[in-house]
Amino acid sequence: MVDIMQQMPKKNDNPQAEQEAKVKSSLDRIKNKFIVMSGKGGVGKTSTAVNLSIALANKGKQVGIMDVDLHGPDVPRMLGLEGMLDIGENRKLEPARYSENLRAVSIESLTPSKDDAIIWRGPIKYSAIQQFIGDVEWGPLDFLIIDSPPGTGDEPLTIAQTISDAMAIIVTTPQEVALADVRKSISFCKTVNMEVFGIIENMSGFPCPHCNENIALFGSGGGQKTAATFGLNFLGSIPIDPNVVLCGDSGICYRDTYANSPVAQAFDAIARKMAELA
Repeated sequence: MVDIMQQMPKKNDNPQAEQEAKVKSSLDRIKNKFIVMSGKGGVGKTSTAVNLSIALANKGKQVGIMDVDLHGPDVPRMLGLEGMLDIGENRKLEPARYSENLRAVSIESLTPSKDDAIIWRGPIKYSAIQQFIGDVEWGPLDFLIIDSPPGTGDEPLTIAQTISDAMAIIVTTPQEVALADVRKSISFCKTVNMEVFGIIENMSGFPCPHCNENIALFGSGGGQKTAATFGLNFLGSIPIDPNVVLCGDSGICYRDTYANSPVAQAFDAIARKMAELA
């Protein structure tokens, strides 16, 4: 396996205190930090993170998206980003630029082969995520969107420990098995004292292409009920649109291609709620 950590800037045996100082320096220049979480895989967490980032960038906000799903990084592919990250004059990694307002960092942009498996234990993950923050030239940002792997393991725990003011956006689908796992995500946030900004119900109905009647393929309203039960904000429902999958697989911006679609409008509405913080 390729030693991926060799692709990142050297720390020159700096003590942990110096690394933490670099992390703090980077975070001090970022106004709002959000971690996009899900209790289980397959609920559209990464597409939600990507589309929210694009929606915020299109509103003129300076946005960074940090992909800490180390074992299944998909953000670069969804944004159509290729190639390795460069190192700037200050010896920090330069994020890949999607647009004037949106930049991204992912472990996939540090691996020569996109098919190499990342076989890391917790301490290495912790170090990598700290470097994603402290050794990356993010610059001043209005928003940092963090795409986390599903569940409540090392990556979201590292974010909770490293970014004390990060807020969680929890993505679920209406079906009960997803809602059961989302309750674990809510419990995680309470345990680590992370504020939950709100819940998004993804795959919430499919408009019939013939009669336009909404078909509840995975049920309906479960995300909103869960939010109400726990006293959390319900940020909105995202309907199913096969074009989201096609655009994500092709690295084409869904938001720009289908700007007037119900999905794009739903993401815009959520982004407006987030933009009120900036």
